[in-house]
Amino acid sequence: MLRIRGMASAALFRMIQAALVPAGIIGYVWAVPKLLIVSRRTRVSATLFASLYTRYMQHRLGTRPDEPAARLMMVMPNVSRPGFGMETTPTLAAHFVTGYLPKIYRYPYEGEPPMHHQQSARTTFFDAALAQHLPGINQLVILGAGMDTRVHRLSPEVHVRCFEIDQPRTQSFKLKMMETAGLPTNQATYVAADFQTEDWFGKLAEAGFDPSRPSFFLWEAVTMYLDRASVEATLQQIARTAPGSVIAFDYYDAGSITSPTPYMRYLRAAAAFAGEPITFGIDNTPPAGERAAEYVGAFGLTIEEHRNFGKETHRRRAPAGFVTATVGRGTPAQAGTVGPT
Repeated sequence: MLRIRGMASAALFRMIQAALVPAGIIGYVWAVPKLLIVSRRTRVSATLFASLYTRYMQHRLGTRPDEPAARLMMVMPNVSRPGFGMETTPTLAAHFVTGYLPKIYRYPYEGEPPMHHQQSARTTFFDAALAQHLPGINQLVILGAGMDTRVHRLSPEVHVRCFEIDQPRTQSFKLKMMETAGLPTNQATYVAADFQTEDWFGKLAEAGFDPSRPSFFLWEAVTMYLDRASVEATLQQIARTAPGSVIAFDYYDAGSITSPTPYMRYLRAAAAFAGEPITFGIDNTPPAGERAAEYVGAFGLTIEEHRNFGKETHRRRAPAGFVTATVGRGTPAQAGTVGPT
């Protein structure tokens, strides 16, 4: 009976959503140009909006409470309020009437998340990895933080010193938006640095980071926009921090970043227009878990967890992946090992 009700709710959700699709399309066409044009003019990253949008929707749908993200969304100057409202109406209205949650916003579910679920799935992966390791770390470092709000969501009982690193212009923009949204700016130490041109680790140490203490480095939605030398220099630096430290990052498959599929064509075009071309990937030749273990192992890191975004077969590569790896702790996990979500 519950399954029948669930199927009926899903069917009604789709009907309402379909009826409102024209409004959603108009809103999308209205909102996206402003996002890209303003971001290009101000040289503030447009890609940081993608994660913020997903977290806003998860908050509104009740799958991942994130009041700070919702407040930031409402003050962003590159967000068209009318366009954004129309774009989100089909999903929010259909959910309000039926109570049904579209799959893209309710990960985890059985099976591998497809590429177009990546933004919500990776947020879940990172949240779970951080929660798992919080009891054993003293410092949290968010690399390329963008509009990340995790420092605002930590429990008051968690005594971890937090640092956020990002490009000077992006970080200045975020701090201004936080002040506008009425969010505190003293819950993290903010370090302005460019991974590709500056000694980010030296600046981090100057800001009070202690490399001798176990730390969690969270690197979400960043590697694909850097050059290979910067990615590998960062991994090498983290591998020299205290034993027990953890790095969690997501990546694209090196072959998929040149894929002719419509989805990847759109991603490349939007990223290039915003001045952030997709440039870096890791070889995901099946099995991707083995390739990821070999890749991080070359820097002295031990893979702990690997997940695919998109289905992998013996012939087909997964288009992206998620990794957590540790510093100086045991031997590499067996190929294909999957940790808890």
